This record gives sequence, structure tokens and C-alpha cells, in this order.
Amino acid sequence: FRMPRIQWRSLSRVSPHLIRAVLAGEDQRFLSHHGFDFIELREAVEDMATTRRMRGASTITMQVARTVFLWPSRTWFRKLMEAYFTVLIELIWNKKRIMEVYLNTVDWGDGIVGAESAAKAYFGKSASRLTPSEAAMLAAILPNPHAWSPTNPGPYVRERQGRILKDMEKMPSPRTLR
Repeated sequence: FRMPRIQWRSLSRVSPHLIRAVLAGEDQRFLSHHGFDFIELREAVEDMATTRRMRGASTITMQVARTVFLWPSRTWFRKLMEAYFTVLIELIWNKKRIMEVYLNTVDWGDGIVGAESAAKAYFGKSASRLTPSEAAMLAAILPNPHAWSPTNPGPYVRERQGRILKDMEKMPSPRTLR
């Protein structure tokens, strides 16, 4: 096992399209919640009760807590620790810092960690130069980056990309991150 090398980029060196795409695809209420999106959590529980389908309801802050501070397991104890670190992160870091850490630590596939690595691996360019379509495609694979490909997307990933592109227009300007 080899640790991937992270090519850290400040938020100002990441395409605003990617920031909007990640907000649209991963956590549309990121700027208005304090680490926990109770609307999304309720909908996930309702989906589970009615369709028996499990789906995630993790916010960007929860994902940062899990990626940066915790180990990969699905235990109640780890979930409890994730909630604890989510509260701490929201108390200590501003939304701009949370987004920067997220974009630099998110897993985008085998050995591909962070926005800069993903942009280079999949599109042969820096994360600062991603187009809206490329950014939406990267965001579209985030729920399952080891099974889905931004360079050879199936119909479901293409559909997700289209939805994210549409939702990107509704997302606030990345300049509003403070």
C-alpha cells in the first residue's frame, strides 16, 4: 500500500466550477447548516423505511471529519466520533477552510486524492482550469469513485452530471465562502 501524494491547492487555485459542482452534488445546504443537514438525514431515513434503500446523508463537514481524523469502518463508535469531530470542525474552521480541506483530501479513485490530482489524472489539466462540464463529471462520481469513471461514464453517471450542471446554477458564488 502506497500513500498517494496530495497536491495541495488553496481554494483560490481551484476552479469555481468545481466548488459549485461539489456543493450541488454533495451538500447543497453546506453554507446554511452547522455540520449536520437534518433535512437530508430525515429524507435518507424515510427512503430507508419506504424503499429499504440505503443512501448517504453525510455533509461535506462530516466527510472531512471522516477522511482527516478517522479510520475507514462502519461502526457506531466511528459514527459517534465522526459527529464529535464534525462539531469541532464547524466550531473551529470557517466554511472556506472546510471546503479547501475537503477538496484536497477527497478520494477520486485509485490513488487519486484531491482536486488537483483528479483534474490531472482525468482531464490532463490543473484543477484551476476545469470547465463546468468537467467539474460536474468529477462531482458526479464522488459517491462511488472506485466504481464510476469520469472518463468512461455510464448512463447513470451522465444523468448525475446533468443534474449537477443544472443545480450548479443555483449554488452561491464560491466567493461567498467565509
